[in-house]
Amino acid sequence: MHDPVSALNGQSFAGFAKVREIGPLGMVSLRCDLADKALASGLKKLGLSVPAPRRIVHKDGRSAGWMSPDELLIIVPYAEVVATLETLRNALAKIHFLAADVSDARAVFRIEGDKAAQVLAKLCPVDLATLEPGELRRTRAAQVAAAFWAEDGGYTLVSFRSVAGYVMGVLTLSATKGAELH
Repeated sequence: MHDPVSALNGQSFAGFAKVREIGPLGMVSLRCDLADKALASGLKKLGLSVPAPRRIVHKDGRSAGWMSPDELLIIVPYAEVVATLETLRNALAKIHFLAADVSDARAVFRIEGDKAAQVLAKLCPVDLATLEPGELRRTRAAQVAAAFWAEDGGYTLVSFRSVAGYVMGVLTLSATKGAELH
């Protein structure tokens, strides 16, 4: 496996909220029948469970997020992607599925601080006051596709790597001191 390089080399910005690119993270896009017992068995081998719609589950540095009625995003340490794919392929061998390593096609950001929600509120058409713990939202950040969830006093946002610079730019502008919502 190659040495991973994140899209923005860990770029960060400190305004009224802190924004930083994190990663690289291992990510597997998994498409299959989410109700199939083989999926539950395969995820259990990874220490995870099948998340409910619009939810994300975390355990021991791994996560499984519901992306659509037939799609999950599996997040693991970057070095574990190959083993994760092998585990899923073995567990799902008897059903129709697609598992793809999308680690290098994604960028991941953390937005932290007391006013972190304000940063996303300006960019995403989501009522953040109703975002529950463990809820994953697929939406857009300004003009691009994104998914995010709240955890550990902040938010984690995933976008396509090809727009990482744009996403960092709009997050930075949104977090600039003097731009707080009143």
